[in-house]
Amino acid sequence: MSVILPAQLREPAPRTLCTDCGVSRMENPAACGKACQFITPDYPSFERAIHGRARGDGDEVFFGTFQAMYRAKMRTPLDGAQWTGITTSLGADLLAKGKIDAVLTMIPHADDNWRPQPALITDPADMTKARGMRMGYAPLLALLEDAQAQGFTKLAVIGIPCQVYALRALEAELNLERLYVIGTPCSDNTTTENFHHFLSLLDANPDTITYLEFRADFRVELRFKDGSTRLIPFLSLPISDLPQDFFPLTCRTCVDYTNSLADITVGYMAGEGEQWLVVRNARGAEMLDGLGDRVALTTPGSAGKRAGAVKGFIANTARAAGGLPLRRMPDWVRPIVSWLQPRIGPKGIEFARARVEMKAAETVLHLRRSMPAKMKNMIPDHVWKIASPYGLTPEKGENSDVDTR
Repeated sequence: MSVILPAQLREPAPRTLCTDCGVSRMENPAACGKACQFITPDYPSFERAIHGRARGDGDEVFFGTFQAMYRAKMRTPLDGAQWTGITTSLGADLLAKGKIDAVLTMIPHADDNWRPQPALITDPADMTKARGMRMGYAPLLALLEDAQAQGFTKLAVIGIPCQVYALRALEAELNLERLYVIGTPCSDNTTTENFHHFLSLLDANPDTITYLEFRADFRVELRFKDGSTRLIPFLSLPISDLPQDFFPLTCRTCVDYTNSLADITVGYMAGEGEQWLVVRNARGAEMLDGLGDRVALTTPGSAGKRAGAVKGFIANTARAAGGLPLRRMPDWVRPIVSWLQPRIGPKGIEFARARVEMKAAETVLHLRRSMPAKMKNMIPDHVWKIASPYGLTPEKGENSDVDTR
């Protein structure tokens, strides 16, 4: 069998903050205490162990340790890919060259194309099944036990930040001969059921939607079964109509949007319509080199100013974190701002910096409101550095390394 699904997933152990990365479903759910990024994350130690050094200054404060960044696309886009197929091509290339036994990733659930289903893929041709976006909690790491049962010692894992952090925390105990980690950025997740509700707010026939993507031009792209497409400006999204718990506190307090512990991060933020690759270490460079001239690489651009957009986001987030309703922009203003955003708003690397600053501010504001006692352990120093230009600095007791008296 070239696609291995979990024989039976245990029920997740109850946790206060949990994105169901899969560790709590493993034989030893107590491993969460060591592996979970929502308890006491230690990014500098992991960065030194994985990349050879902790993140430095400049853009590494925002994006994590890296060797190189590119704007990228597959020269021949792959059918069914969310973008052009870089992520799945990396996994397929490793399999084709015999560098790994399997790729641990997500495929669509048999009962719901939007629901993620963890799987181990051993045939490069079957990486086509992993193309496209899934939405919902996905216990990816529970299949590490299946991988061990199959005798796999060389793995690639494609995961989001909370999955990758836990994987790195457990890596030494897995006794793997080789591990390649392909990361995708993540900001906000929700249940698959909630996502279906979101789709129903976007279109009168949500079952006909086959594709959704948040683009760097401040618009969401929808594709439909009949081949038609539709673009919706961010400002026209029905975010204010969603229930307050649509995005869980975990996702609103994530401190690693850019997946800084992966060997290579593949995302959209600085791609300006293409993909953004962040090569973090030699293993990431090895994977990218494996694609050869199948992938086109250029230097990421950067334009616009992010401060205004970030300040507006922080003001709205402060209201939401305080239990106040989000401010709705008047309908007559929305078309004007929606026209201006892609023209004068931040682009490329500046857009990526803006999104990271927004996530840092969101983390501080929501934890301060909901779980202040966790702030001193959950918020790494680099997140405070990112948030501080906007007046978000540690108050007494919020940072174990800072005395604010």
